[in-house]
Amino acid sequence: MQSLSVLLIFTLCGSSLCNLMQEKQTDFGLQVFSEAIQSAPDRNLVLSPYGISSVLGMAQLGAYGSTLQMLTSKMGYSLQARGMPKLQRLLQRDLASEDGVEVASGVVVDQKIILEKIFRCSLTKAFQSVPHQIDFSQPEMARQVINSWTSDHTGGMITDFLPSGVLSELTRLVLLNALHFHGVWKTPFDPKLTREQLFHRVNGSAVSVPMMTMTSKFNCGEFVTEDGVDYDVIEVPYEGESLSMLLVIPFERDVPLLALNKELRSSKIHQWRKQMRKINKQLAIPRFSMDTEIDLKSTLSKMGLGDIFSQSKADFSHITTEEPLCVSNVLQRVKLEVNEEGTKGSSATGALLFSGQVNQPQEY
Repeated sequence: MQSLSVLLIFTLCGSSLCNLMQEKQTDFGLQVFSEAIQSAPDRNLVLSPYGISSVLGMAQLGAYGSTLQMLTSKMGYSLQARGMPKLQRLLQRDLASEDGVEVASGVVVDQKIILEKIFRCSLTKAFQSVPHQIDFSQPEMARQVINSWTSDHTGGMITDFLPSGVLSELTRLVLLNALHFHGVWKTPFDPKLTREQLFHRVNGSAVSVPMMTMTSKFNCGEFVTEDGVDYDVIEVPYEGESLSMLLVIPFERDVPLLALNKELRSSKIHQWRKQMRKINKQLAIPRFSMDTEIDLKSTLSKMGLGDIFSQSKADFSHITTEEPLCVSNVLQRVKLEVNEEGTKGSSATGALLFSGQVNQPQEY
């Protein structure tokens, strides 16, 4: 085994429309992941597709004109369309109702800004979120308030989400999503069987890691990409069985995970589930923890969303008409711990919007 990719699969709404929206959000998040991993193929990276879709969905509610068209085209859906805010609300509600899952959305707005009524109402309808006013002229105090919010909604796992200096007096809004998950394996690994073993990297090197082992019946499948790359998929269920971890493992040791990028889409995940069969198998996976931080500005720009970061092109006039706004950063931090008992993970995602107003010199 050279490496593995982890996906959490949520089965939520009974409505076909809601399932379709969930698939659109998952696909967009996986596109972001694929683009980000191509920029740093040797980097360990964990992303929360739901967190990314949520904060950009909130930005979408405030977008207008070509900016709205661009976000709708790239994300594959529009939260401004009739009935879509309700589907988003149901999706968030059903996700939060899963055992071990906590989810929250928040909006922090500068106290000087008057928000458009349509934006405030849409936030409530789609995300059950009411904007919280703050004084961004004191950016360090504002940062502490936001970091306290993310800590409270990630089970204390992410206590310092926004780094010092990322906010300024020009910051006007921060759109937030927090997700916390604590799942116990349906069949826990026996700690007594955990042994130090070699974990092989794509570059040919190997490192000693604590390897958890178990022999049991798992849903497994063997698949092949369009380019002829063979890989295995193994499903490890959590208690309750509505949530599971999918392990995606290239069959050949020297095959990079980049070779499986095209496979990362919701339709392929459905195909995996349909074709997997329960077999008796010895499973060995490393006990590990990951802590990743990323600014998605470059990634989203490469995907065709660069205009939201442009002072001259971004149009968020459905948020406020008092001054032009554009996005400065889309930040995400994810912490993940996998051990013999189960999985604990949290993500915090934020889209920062600042004033795009350029003060013209006055003539006297």
